[in-house]
Amino acid sequence: MKYKDRITFDPEQCGGRPCIRGMRIRVQDVLEMLACGMKEETILADFPYLESEDIRACLCFAA
Repeated sequence: MKYKDRITFDPEQCGGRPCIRGMRIRVQDVLEMLACGMKEETILADFPYLESEDIRACLCFAA
């Protein structure tokens, strides 16, 4: 997967931190949820505008 298709950087948004597809959810937020033990299904239910590929892109970006 190419995370560059899903991870965006905008200095005017979220302090320039990496976000998902231009939305105001940061890669860090998703990674913290996963680190706390949240399952992908739970994250997707809580944030219906996210897609499974977004979560995988966050993991690829972190790696």
